[in-house]
This record gives sequence, C-alpha cells and structure tokens, in this order.
Amino acid sequence: MTISVLIADDQAMVRAGFAALLDAHEGIRVAGQAANGAEAVALATRLDPDVILMDVRMPEVDGIEATRRILGPGYPAAHVPRILMLTTFDIDDYVYDALEAGASGFLLKDALPEELVHAVRVVAGGDALLAPSVTRRMIEQFAGRRPHTPRAATSLAELTDREREVLVLIGRGRSNSEIAADLFIAEQTVKTHVGKVLAKLRLRDRVHAVILAYDTGLVEPAS
Repeated sequence: MTISVLIADDQAMVRAGFAALLDAHEGIRVAGQAANGAEAVALATRLDPDVILMDVRMPEVDGIEATRRILGPGYPAAHVPRILMLTTFDIDDYVYDALEAGASGFLLKDALPEELVHAVRVVAGGDALLAPSVTRRMIEQFAGRRPHTPRAATSLAELTDREREVLVLIGRGRSNSEIAADLFIAEQTVKTHVGKVLAKLRLRDRVHAVILAYDTGLVEPAS
C-alpha cells in the first residue's frame, strides 16, 4: 500500500527537498504541497493524504491551528490523516500544543533523510513517532506550566483499575515490556490493556495518552 503525503511548509526549497526525497522511496508518494496552514487544510480535505508533514511556523494559519482544524470534529475527508510536525528546534514551545491538538509526533527539519522516511512510515502505520521515554521528558517540560484540566474526566471513570494503572505507567514513559515487568503480567496482556485504554479514551496513540495522564493529574511532572 502506497503512503500518500502532503507537505506543508512556507519555504519552497524545503518542500521541494522533502518531496524529492520521499518520492524516491518505494511505497511513498507526495500527493501535494502547501505554502501555509490554510492551504494545508484545503489540500488535506481534497487530497485525503495518509500523512501530513506540517511546519509549526507558517504565515496566515500556523501549523498548530491547521492541525486543530484538520483533526477537529467535522473533518470531511474519507479518513483522518496522521500529522507529523516539523520544527527547527528539538524542544520547541509549540510542540506540546501541537501534540495536544492531535499531531502524532515531531521531527527536526535537519533530520537525516533516512530519519524522515522512517518517520513517515512509522506515523502512517499508526504509531507515535517518539519513544515513550522521550515523549515523557518532553511533555514534562510543558505539563508543569499548565493547570490540570477536567478533560476526559468522565472517560477516565470508564477505565478499570488495571487500565488506570497501565495509563499511569504509560504517562511515566514505560514501554510495554517495562509495564509488563512492573505489573507482573504478560506483554501481550499489556498490549491488550493499552488498546482498550486508547479506545475508551478515544486517543490516537500513546503520545496523547501521556498528555492526558498529565492533563488529568494522574501523573505529576518530576520535581
């Protein structure tokens, strides 16, 4: 199955470079390019891509607002794309907001070519790009500055005690194998619990499970 990609960046050279790189790999096709967030939203609706490479900083409509519009309710395309944010800095003040808006990870613009291709394939496959421990370290920097929100409080009540334990450990950056060791259960059982947590809370991936764990106060940032 070919992965269709939309590239949204205000720099023409960046768009052209990414497009040439991705089109050269079997199984990936660049469906379109957008110069700002407004164009990205319009093209996403029309082209229905699997993955969007979305620059954070763009004129007219920035990448975060474009992500909110695309991943928000009422999106008219056949399926909802995965969004991979592009940033110049490894820890950008906008990254947390982008992930909270629904993006599935972020990638540095100066990443190696093979890293870009790998990122597109990982996100297209339904996984978050960041490793759990990296996700935790990054989110902790921003979660401590934000007040807890009542978001998804009702949904949290739907979790079993075991599922809540699993969510807490996801929030702490544990991998499936580490969760299995902590709870003395099989790794396959952990995968089942993780799937149920994501489904019940209507979360796209583990990144957003980490964010929710902090936002609801289940996990507190390290002091």
